[in-house]
Amino acid sequence: MRWTEASDGPVLVEDSAPVPEPGAGEILVRVHAAAVTPAERHWYPTTHSKEGGTRTGAVPAHEFSGVIAATGAGISGFFPGDEVFGMNDWFADGATAEYCISQAAWIAPKPSNLTHAEAATVPISALTAWQGLILRAKIRPDDHVLVHGGAGAVGIFAVQLARMAGAHVIATASSRNIDFLLQIGAENVIDRTTTRFENEVSGVDIIFDTVGGDTLERSWPLLKPGGRMVTIASDIESSHDERAKSAFFIVEASGEQLSEIGQLLEKGTIRPALDNIVPFANASIAYDGTLKRNAGRGKVAVRILP
Repeated sequence: MRWTEASDGPVLVEDSAPVPEPGAGEILVRVHAAAVTPAERHWYPTTHSKEGGTRTGAVPAHEFSGVIAATGAGISGFFPGDEVFGMNDWFADGATAEYCISQAAWIAPKPSNLTHAEAATVPISALTAWQGLILRAKIRPDDHVLVHGGAGAVGIFAVQLARMAGAHVIATASSRNIDFLLQIGAENVIDRTTTRFENEVSGVDIIFDTVGGDTLERSWPLLKPGGRMVTIASDIESSHDERAKSAFFIVEASGEQLSEIGQLLEKGTIRPALDNIVPFANASIAYDGTLKRNAGRGKVAVRILP
């Protein structure tokens, strides 16, 4: 499936292409499922090459679960037939296809207790939460953590990883997700549709923001002296606020970290949230806003293989 520039009709169109061949250090994956990030349609790598030129017809979805079909030179530890999940390069063709290319350093063994659709929803979201909390905010036991957008794709993992680290977790979400967030580790959930969170929270050690805009602006006074702000909101890239720019980051692929996450998933310490599955032929509706969400949390997956 490739992006189309058409103003009407589907946003993705089916196409045929040769099966790619893995180069040195690369892995060819037979994709079983790919996860959907609707905003990808507007990402710079979707419309531009690494060199800055115009790019058209890109294949979306840069997180996947599948089976290794072939390996390039210099690969060790991975073999054809292995079930894996992971990410690939933003500028490469993605995983809404029968095959995709990734690097050995960007994948990990698929948790055996997850379906391919469930596993596909993990890499970007869980790695973002991991890198934001553990590497950037350096979370510690007994920290008080506020997660904005707790029921979102990243927020779900941020809540669980913060609780796993021994932190006290507060999340903001809509009312229909309050019980779910309490079940996965939040000690308190603030209904963002009825309550201003700054009237309920103060003196937090870490704020993990997935929303940006006014939510981020209202959050700064809630931090303790020395508190840490982390944000992944895309609008920060054009912000003139140096505090926000310093707090902003983009996830990096890491097979090593993903392997640790996979072990937590296998143990049941954390769990993914798969909201809906779309068959390959209907992949367009997962990106054009017409797909009916089920629970309204987590991610949607495209099933490549029946």
